[in-house]
Amino acid sequence: MVLEDVEIIGFVAAVLTSISFLPQVIKTWKSRSAKDLSLVMFVIFFIGVLLWLIYGIIIKDTPLIAANTVTLTLSGIILYFKLRYG
Repeated sequence: MVLEDVEIIGFVAAVLTSISFLPQVIKTWKSRSAKDLSLVMFVIFFIGVLLWLIYGIIIKDTPLIAANTVTLTLSGIILYFKLRYG
């Protein structure tokens, strides 16, 4: 497998795992309720994704940077909704 093939796999994985949060963001935004979401889980997850993003930046891995930027943004929105709507 050549490097471009590996990067394509990385980008597809990045897109799929990142957009998986979009339905939860939309549902929480529309319902204005985040009571069923675990605050502790999302804080831990947010910090973990932030660290993956920093790691990706350090090693200059574009798929890792892209995936974690999108995931950090979407999970940050969910975390905001959890803090705002409880």
